[in-house]
Order: sequence, then structure tokens, then C-alpha cells
Amino acid sequence: MTESNRPDSSAEDMKKEFLANPKVAENLDLLKELGVLSCLDILAERVTAYDALFAWGTEIFSSPNIDDILDVTVRHLSKIYLPSFIAFAWKPVQTHADITLRAYRDCEPVDLDLKLDSIAAFDSFFSRYPGPVSFSEMEKKLKDCESMATLRAARTDIVVPICGPFDLYGVILVGRKTKGGSYADEEMRFLQKFMFFASQAIKNHLHYEHSLRDIKTGLYNHGFFMTRVKEEIASSKRNFCASSIIMVDVDKFKNFNDTYGHLAGDRVLETLAQVIRQNVRTNDIPSRFGGEEFTVLLPSACADTAWLVAERLRSSVAAMQVPWETPLPNITISLGVFSFDQDSDLETNDVINRADEALYASKARGRNCTTLWKPGLVFQSFPQPLRPADESAATP
Repeated sequence: MTESNRPDSSAEDMKKEFLANPKVAENLDLLKELGVLSCLDILAERVTAYDALFAWGTEIFSSPNIDDILDVTVRHLSKIYLPSFIAFAWKPVQTHADITLRAYRDCEPVDLDLKLDSIAAFDSFFSRYPGPVSFSEMEKKLKDCESMATLRAARTDIVVPICGPFDLYGVILVGRKTKGGSYADEEMRFLQKFMFFASQAIKNHLHYEHSLRDIKTGLYNHGFFMTRVKEEIASSKRNFCASSIIMVDVDKFKNFNDTYGHLAGDRVLETLAQVIRQNVRTNDIPSRFGGEEFTVLLPSACADTAWLVAERLRSSVAAMQVPWETPLPNITISLGVFSFDQDSDLETNDVINRADEALYASKARGRNCTTLWKPGLVFQSFPQPLRPADESAATP
């Protein structure tokens, strides 16, 4: 560990104070011969390392979000060990196998050619060995595992598990050092301790995220959605911009469940949730509102933009193929759109109710369509072309 990486000089100060003692100076040759000074150097270095470990661990646990956790981890690892890469792979939804992958090189995000679609193959290994491990040790136990070949091709040196209470949440992969050969034993011990902090911080973040998610679909839950709507109403008034809500309902879903069974219905909802995620922005809030009803909050999106998103969703769901033992019929959805801005003197429930009124209008028009809310909507007869003035904008 270099001088620039040391959070303070307390260990060096203690050493200087010890050597300044007159009795120590009188017996300096004897102390050298006995190896006391060498032991002192080792202890001073270890104290410095633990000071750094404590400071960096505190910084990691003080990070407010997953991006900051990753940035802090990468920054400290990169400036000390110069690994060829650092990659983080985790399950954003505990009950789903798909993973999120983030990779870094020289402290910068990179697209690492790491063909790792699942971490399920590592689950049983880390249930027995729940701690950071060298890739070579892990390979001895999982030498025939296809996923290990992927890590080998990437030249992974260390694998750190992110262990949940019942299964594996994710892994952190550290590549080989670009300078200085392999990791020394002392470096490995320090790195394992530091990465324990990183994995625990990521696990805590995932626990928080899981508390906001619907277990079945992985979308945000009703409570989180309602909180974000309230926040967005206030934000629209402060920033003088429009935001929108899309309310979605699966057409005749009860009939589908009665015909094909609730397990098939569950698979439809899970697949529908994936389609919704694929068709919205990263800062949008897709949620499961309840049953077969879904919502999407679109911050800083006007009515025309929300209409485009809704129609894109409707078309994508109509073309959606649901994997099942026997072929399932295509499903359709009805959608209601409501936009609000700084002039909308509305509470959270008012906003939800208007989106719901627009959804009701879509159902009354025959389903499989989108309706944009406007004043007097519930008193209008159907069917009507309830859409923005520019009808060409409705083309997905």
C-alpha cells in the first residue's frame, strides 16, 4: 500500500514515538538483532491497512445507491491492485434468474464480453463456502461447470459472493493484476476483507430494492408507486413540467385463468412485466398495481410522449409470445393515459382516478386500445377517437 493511499499516518507516528524513546535508542542494535524493529514495521503496515479498510468500508456503507457503491469499490481496488477488470453480476429480482452485469476497467465502465446469463451454477458452491475465493480454488470444485469456462476466458482471479439468506444474490469478479504478477498472500487477505464490505453493501441495497418490488413480476409494488406519484406531483409544480401515468389492464384475464389455469396466468403476468420493462425508460416507474393491473409513471413526459409509450406497449403485448407447455393464445391490454403539470391542482388519488377513468373508457370502447383522459371523458359516448390531436403520433 503506497503512502498516497494511507488515510492517516497514525501508525508511522507511533513508530517514530517509539524510536524516539531514549531507552530504545540505547538498545537499538539489540532490538534490531532480536527482530523487534522488523515486527514493528509489519505491525505498523497492518495498522495502516486496517485504517484504510475501516475508512473505505465506511465510505461504501455511506453510499446512497448501487452506482455509488460500485464506484467506490472500483476506485479503491483499481488504484491499489490495478486489476485487468472488475465486474459485478447480480439478480435485480430475487425470484428471477436474469442478472444485471456491470464491468469496469481503469475505473471506467466497459462492455466486458462476459457471457454470463445466470449465476445459478455457483449457488451450491457458495452455500458451502460463503466467502471470497480465488478462481483456481473454485475451479477445483466446479471444473466441469460451463459458467466457469466463461470466467476462465475472462481471466478472473478472485470471485466474491453476494450471499442472501437463502440463495446467491450475485458475484463480484476481480481480474488478474495488470502489473506485479499474481496477488500476494497479504494482498489476498486484505482484498478479501475489503470485498466483504462491498458484497454486504450490495446485499443491503438489494434487500431494500426487493422490499419495493412485486415478488411475482419484479416490477415496483403498489406502495412504492403511490409514493413516487406523490413526489412527481410536487416535482411537476416545482419544475414547471408535465409528467404522465399509464394505467394498464389485461383484457378478459379472468376468462384466461378459468380456461388455462392460474399457473399459465402467472406466466402471462411475468412475461407482460418483461415487455413493460423493455418498453420504458430507465427512470420510469413500472409497477404492478394489483392483480392483472399495471401502472407506469413517466416523469417529465407530456401527453403525446405518454401516448406513444402506451401504444408501443399495446402493440408489443399483442405480439407477445408466452412460453408454456402448450401454445397459449395472444393476449391484449387496455390502457388509460393521464398527464399532469404545474397547473394541475390534484392529489395522488385524483391522478390515479383520472388514469383509471381513461382505462375504463378503453374497455368501454371494446378493449385493446389506448385512451387519453380529458375533461368530461366519463360523460362521453363510445366509441370515440380519444387520442392526441396529432393522430399520426399514435403509430408505434
